Amino acid sequence: MGSVTHNVVEAEHPEILRAELGRSASASNMPSAVAAGAPLWQNLPPLGVVPSLMLGYAIRREREGSVCSAMQVEAVRSPQPGPDEVIVLVMAAGVNYNGVWAALGRPVSVFDIHRHPFHIPGSDASGVVWQVGANVRRWKVGDEVIIHGNMTCGQCGPCNGFDPMACEQHRVCGYETPYGSFAQFMVVQVQQLLRKPPQLSWEEAASYGVGCFTAYRMLDRAHVRPGDTVLIWGASGGLGCFAIQIAKLRGAIPIAIVSSDEKAELARSLGAELVIDRSAFPGLAFCPGETAADKKRRFEATREFARAIGDGLGHTSGRFPGVDVVFEHIGQETFPASVFLANRMGRIVICGATTGFELTFDVRHLWMRQKSIIGAHGSNAEESQRANELVAHGKIKPVLTNVYPFAECPQAHDSMLSNRKKGTIACLVSAPKTGLMNLAGTRGAFSPG
Repeated sequence: MGSVTHNVVEAEHPEILRAELGRSASASNMPSAVAAGAPLWQNLPPLGVVPSLMLGYAIRREREGSVCSAMQVEAVRSPQPGPDEVIVLVMAAGVNYNGVWAALGRPVSVFDIHRHPFHIPGSDASGVVWQVGANVRRWKVGDEVIIHGNMTCGQCGPCNGFDPMACEQHRVCGYETPYGSFAQFMVVQVQQLLRKPPQLSWEEAASYGVGCFTAYRMLDRAHVRPGDTVLIWGASGGLGCFAIQIAKLRGAIPIAIVSSDEKAELARSLGAELVIDRSAFPGLAFCPGETAADKKRRFEATREFARAIGDGLGHTSGRFPGVDVVFEHIGQETFPASVFLANRMGRIVICGATTGFELTFDVRHLWMRQKSIIGAHGSNAEESQRANELVAHGKIKPVLTNVYPFAECPQAHDSMLSNRKKGTIACLVSAPKTGLMNLAGTRGAFSPG
């Protein structure tokens, strides 16, 4: 594939590719320019021109299991837009758990979902509309955009009058579809496009979509009201840092749960009114196979944790009744505590389960105190647009803490898996350096020739 694909692309546009195209079997023989951190392009292709082949981080079934070995740079066929789709030249891509799960092959293999021979991960992107399908009217080639990651059929009942997130054919772009954002081009539905806030760099704009838009929907579905207490697990991460800001905007009282002093400082800077370090409560996390003694210790730790929250909120009379809303995405380790900590008629809203999907909890706390568990998944186009407008107007700030070059995309995902990061992280793709904000400036940043 190597020399043949290289010749095909060079014959079309010899000025385009800087890196040698070819299948990479390991990091050591990754195309040389990519491995060295050089830009993926000598210059951007002419506006509207998409080469037959492109470079991207591909996962294949036989490589699933380890993030760094699963994601390899390959030359793959560029996507083509359908009538209601667009091709986006990706300037930068945001890192989230969709890419981690795809690389691990857990809890399911993405190849059992879309059955494509390769998978390019990535559900967050900033870039430029490079080609449009025949039916596209609201967007044009050259528009600077970000995306939301949810793809729908546009034809069923939920898509036309209820909520597109209930679409019978709903898919997550870059997880349940093969062309994600960690490549030079990606294909998306036109309804996924959002205006890029012009004051943000490409990497800032790519970093917040999944976290911000999901948090917006979660708190909306939980009907968060002024004065509500909102307990936020993982409050310094890619979901939690937006949950703090959105809860604050809604007049609620964000309670940030973190695991270090550094993360606590970040949560306070975002507006958390109470910050609790969960590492001060050993035994709080549920572990499968726990003994009766383990269970007793966990329940004692949960009660102590609840008292700390009550004390921090200034509760002085009797037993602390709990919080109004629990913002859940950790899953197995924290869910028993979440159900216990919600007050009577309280709401537990959950969008994921990074520590495990099988949840164990004492259901008596649920029914006897009439609590609700609310599922949330992604965000529809309107919710994404509303959340994006808050970013564009400076009401919500991206919390980008690390930017990786394209050559280090696997390491970026590994840092998320190992919880070594706070805030959000992004990778440069077509943008040759950080700090660029628009197409004109990006073209000017490439070296002549």
